[in-house]
Amino acid sequence: MNSDGQRRPEGRLALLARTGTPWGFPVIYLGWAYLFWAPIVVSGESVWSFPNVGLFVVGGTSPLLAGVLLSWLLYGRPGLRDLGNRLIDIGRIGPRWWPILVLFWPVFNLCMAGGALVFGITPAPLEVVSTDRLFDPVAVVSILVFAFVFPLPEEIGLRGYWLDQLQERFSALTAGLINGTTWAIWHAPFVFLPGYYAHTTFQPELSWWLPMLVLATLFHVWVYNNTDRSILAVLVFHAFVNLTGEVMGFAAEMYPFVLTGYVLVTAVLVVGWSPESLRGWKRTRPTVTRPGGKSL
Repeated sequence: MNSDGQRRPEGRLALLARTGTPWGFPVIYLGWAYLFWAPIVVSGESVWSFPNVGLFVVGGTSPLLAGVLLSWLLYGRPGLRDLGNRLIDIGRIGPRWWPILVLFWPVFNLCMAGGALVFGITPAPLEVVSTDRLFDPVAVVSILVFAFVFPLPEEIGLRGYWLDQLQERFSALTAGLINGTTWAIWHAPFVFLPGYYAHTTFQPELSWWLPMLVLATLFHVWVYNNTDRSILAVLVFHAFVNLTGEVMGFAAEMYPFVLTGYVLVTAVLVVGWSPESLRGWKRTRPTVTRPGGKSL
């Protein structure tokens, strides 16, 4: 029983969750997703056809499933309430962080486009969304779902639950690299799912996409730690990288150059600005045994 009088789940699963922390999360996260996505790859049929779309959606719930299940097994209802509160609590996000959440990725894309013009990478660095696509209801719904719905289960599980588990044991940098590498492994099958990117402008290659996912996770760590562990903040941040990519995405030949931009931003956050900015200024190391600030 925890300090606020509520009993935690007991039994073999709860014991396994406690002894397996923090590595139980990636086992469930990757195992559940790959179990349902492998048949789609083997089928060779569009991921959006039946029954593949159902398999994809079920597999895609793996970060939410792993985060909610393990939070329940470890902390019971207080743990689930903590996840919910951090998802909807706007007060955790300071006023100066909203412009960062919304404008970081558009500004980044514009800066990279300017750099590409200066260095002669390509005369057309950005692919701006066409007016025809903006007035196509199917395309608009696809963009909005891709931007705002798909990141939701990822951020609840990966950052809202697992990042704290990792940061209790490792530095913010190490925790972010572990979190990001696992995130990249989870995304790798997307390039093999037939038709997954059919309604988007993004056509990734593993050679540059996976390193970008790892480095982008460090940006998420920076946002998360400086907004009082706000899941809402990293959700908005994640949504706007997706939305920006659809509205003014990079030309295909830009991505190796863009990876350099990710490296430079990471260097500023980790080295130039100091590691304290990644942990969160004047913030202590997260203690996962106290979701919501209460001992269990």
